[in-house]
Amino acid sequence: MSYSWPGQYRSAAAFTFDVDAESTVLATDPGNSSRMSLMSHQAYGPRIGVPRLLQLLERRDIKSTFFVPGFTADTYPDTVRRIIDGGHEVAHHGYLHEPMQGISAQTEAGYLDRGLEALDRLGVHPVGYRAPWWELNWHTPDLLIERGFEYDSSLFDDDVPYRLSGDKNGGDLVEIPIDWALDDWEQYAFYPGWTGSGVIESPDKVHELWLREVQAHHANGSCFVLTNHPFISGRPSKAAALDRLIGDVKAMEGIWVTTLGEIARHTAATIAEVRTLARVEAPTDHPVDRTHGTGH
Repeated sequence: MSYSWPGQYRSAAAFTFDVDAESTVLATDPGNSSRMSLMSHQAYGPRIGVPRLLQLLERRDIKSTFFVPGFTADTYPDTVRRIIDGGHEVAHHGYLHEPMQGISAQTEAGYLDRGLEALDRLGVHPVGYRAPWWELNWHTPDLLIERGFEYDSSLFDDDVPYRLSGDKNGGDLVEIPIDWALDDWEQYAFYPGWTGSGVIESPDKVHELWLREVQAHHANGSCFVLTNHPFISGRPSKAAALDRLIGDVKAMEGIWVTTLGEIARHTAATIAEVRTLARVEAPTDHPVDRTHGTGH
């Protein structure tokens, strides 16, 4: 690894939280508002999960990045104010956690702007963005650059942050990569008829998985970015496992535990290369039968 962290740090770790609340189920199907139990499952995040996680972070003396959909900010302004009062970074996560795949630049711009307006009502001017479902479009970087965002955290193509070029106007922003293995959704998320595999993992297994990941990142000098959802990891046993992991990470010599905003600022100040990602297209002279499965 050629990436250089500040001072005596050899690697970095960020504990991030997506405060989706009800937005993600309403974006999937507005009719879900009639499902009282499902809505209560999501409301657990801002009502119980966020306060518990804020107490955990305060006890461990670390600052985190909370990605907040505009709808969450409108619905639970006091919860977002508690995050701000705790000294944490609030970043953009769409308005209603909208499905992003294949949408037009005009439609996406509307989602971005409405989310910005909601956060602005709480005095938040975010510098960071995470696409709902981590689904970035090829036009998204330009939309973010035009709106003054400093970083995105939605792509998977590296172990360290880098500067990402837009297609227009010559601007760039920092990309801080993520990984599905470092998401509590894949480990714990389940609600009948809505999401998940039905396999809810043991917090001990999840702690071991994430500890091995952060140990490897630390050894490689790279950047460990964990994504948690308060309606999931705000539950007692899962929060306890996360607390244990944070303690393990803080005990590692030479690891910088900080917000994504701080990581982005360091990257922008120290990395000169700006990367352009090439879009890979399927060959037009090779028709593929897509009526069959993908078995090996």
